[in-house]
Amino acid sequence: MASPMQYKITHNTTYYYSETIPVCHNEVHLTPRDGRAQTSRHHRLSIKPRPSALAKRLDYFGNHCHYFAILEGHKKLSVTAVSRVDVQGTPPPDVDASPAWNDIRDLVRHDRQPQNLEALQFVYPSPSVSLPEVLREFAARCFPDGRPILAGVRELTDRIHREFQYDPQATTISTPVEKVLELKRGVCQDFAHLQIAALRALGLPARYVSGYLRTLPPPGRPRLVGADASHAWLSVYTGAGGWVDVDPTNNCFTGSDHITVAWGRDYADVCPIKGVFLGGGTGDAHRMTVSVDVEPLSEGRG
Repeated sequence: MASPMQYKITHNTTYYYSETIPVCHNEVHLTPRDGRAQTSRHHRLSIKPRPSALAKRLDYFGNHCHYFAILEGHKKLSVTAVSRVDVQGTPPPDVDASPAWNDIRDLVRHDRQPQNLEALQFVYPSPSVSLPEVLREFAARCFPDGRPILAGVRELTDRIHREFQYDPQATTISTPVEKVLELKRGVCQDFAHLQIAALRALGLPARYVSGYLRTLPPPGRPRLVGADASHAWLSVYTGAGGWVDVDPTNNCFTGSDHITVAWGRDYADVCPIKGVFLGGGTGDAHRMTVSVDVEPLSEGRG
């Protein structure tokens, strides 16, 4: 087996306000998870100004979650997460050996084994993922009766990749999946939500995954520190085969270049930073900057 990829990930978010904010409360999902192919070796969270309160817990989905409050006046807030993670590359699944998709649909509907009950919660609509009929129609041609589930997922992933254009200006955090389908444009979050909605519309469990993606510079160009970004993809339930992650933005099953932070029903469950504050002036005067650096510390070797 190849040795794992080792990464240092630095994620900085800075907020600037036009007027002083006397108090804020925030929740962050910035700590990578442990899993079958991933081990989190170290994590440090740095917050400026220094919080009056800071606590950590596991949320409902088992993600690492930090809460902090700042009870002193400030016009700038900086949150920096530094993590070291090992990611073991795995070969792509044998899609034709996976169970029939309609068998998985029926399994989660009727089998009350704990793992199937857990998967069942990812079949229903969620705050950012509605299930209009048009999404079922969009997915149906990839899933004729009896087709292996991962063969259908692979075709649907390829279709989204081919038919939709990556366009950061086309959508916002709140753009509904029906609008994304109409526009044929969006970003990784939109494409993940779209594919999740299409699969759930067929009765298949699919969950949203947030994390990071190692990006490579063009040939002959240096790697730019801080030029990476948060990323999003999805995971589909395959019964005895467990959950399989797929990335519609890059048309692939995930591998050692993907680092998982958290998963949930949709983006709203795993937003990197969310919170409330008092004051700060008008919203138009607020500014936020985000810098992410995914630095490989070693290359996996066989």
